[in-house]
Amino acid sequence: MRQPILNINKPQPPLVIEKMLPNLIWRLPQEEKTVYITFDDGPVPYYTEKVIDCLNSYNITGTFFCVGENINRHPDLYAHLQEKGHTVGSHTYNHLNSWKCTNNEYIENVHKGARHINTHLFRPPHGKIRFKQSKQLIQKYDIIMWDVISKDYDKSLTGLNCFENVKNYVQNGSIIVFHDSQKAFKNCMYALPKTIDYLLQNNYSIQNIPLNISNKKSAV
Repeated sequence: MRQPILNINKPQPPLVIEKMLPNLIWRLPQEEKTVYITFDDGPVPYYTEKVIDCLNSYNITGTFFCVGENINRHPDLYAHLQEKGHTVGSHTYNHLNSWKCTNNEYIENVHKGARHINTHLFRPPHGKIRFKQSKQLIQKYDIIMWDVISKDYDKSLTGLNCFENVKNYVQNGSIIVFHDSQKAFKNCMYALPKTIDYLLQNNYSIQNIPLNISNKKSAV
């Protein structure tokens, strides 16, 4: 089997990878300094709620890439996300790793997850996607990658490390990744408010990822 071409483990993806996959969305620079804070893997009771509370304390909203299976388990929490003005995208039905299944299995899992979310925004779990998968999926979805990942899920890092990952790489248009999950909770709850404070102090506008990036129809 050919080696998949995308595996992002550093705070910022290599430029060569972005050039190899130009139809994926890595950042969204604007005339005004703007960043987009995103969250993966929810909605999960308590952990997602605490993230929402943090964002609400700053009167800002974010973009949540939700796992379809979690939406089925926690529909009220998913509805709460939307009621609070957060944008939602899909993250497959059960956080499927694209490297560990066939292309057809992966594509179907993406569609299954998206059927629970009225959006064409999609982010591949683990940042892993094969070229053939991306080529097919971009016909229906805006594939949202990232410019900066906090790595809050990494148990070898501290919350301060995660904040510094963002601080050292953020720029106009950055798409920043945190996780509303149990695994990332401690680091996220430390790094997220420090990140927001830093961004606001440096005159960044924090926005949701817009749903009108392209003219694609809804995935549902």
